[in-house]
Amino acid sequence: MKKLATASMALLLGLAFSGCGKHSDNYFIYMPDMYWTKGLKYQQPGMKPPVPGTVARGQHAIPATMTMEEAGKTYQNPLRRTEAVLERGRHVYMNTCVVCHGPTGEGDGYIVPKFPRPPSLLSDKIRGYPDGNIYYIISHGQNLMSSYASQIRPEDRWAVVHYIRAMERSKKPTAEDLKTVSN
Repeated sequence: MKKLATASMALLLGLAFSGCGKHSDNYFIYMPDMYWTKGLKYQQPGMKPPVPGTVARGQHAIPATMTMEEAGKTYQNPLRRTEAVLERGRHVYMNTCVVCHGPTGEGDGYIVPKFPRPPSLLSDKIRGYPDGNIYYIISHGQNLMSSYASQIRPEDRWAVVHYIRAMERSKKPTAEDLKTVSN
């Protein structure tokens, strides 16, 4: 019986240490295949394409240190003003912005009785903003408005800027707008 117990113990110890690997500092690593996994060896940054509509951690469309004025000077709307872009901007505006700014952009949204009235998007102040300023406000927020960067994709924010510009022109058309309509 003693021989059987000794043989069993030797067998168990042999099996236990067979999964160990020797490290350069003279200690054993239990199950080295789990310590140095092949999965980690093959995964490198940038190997998989990002999921559409996501922004990687630490990467932002506008740097956090940039001011609204700098964004207005730096960024131009990359989208062309087409019917599809305006429709996308309208769709996003009506699903996200309408609760505060109202359906016509006058600041008479559904939550206004409970919260302070937001500024009218049709005011001369907003009308004078470059597109980059409006994009910055959507991305970073301003005053009581929080950032919508996590809810609205960057290209949709630019589409909303186009839609806001269309609302401004419909309320107060410029001479250029009237010239293109009459021709």
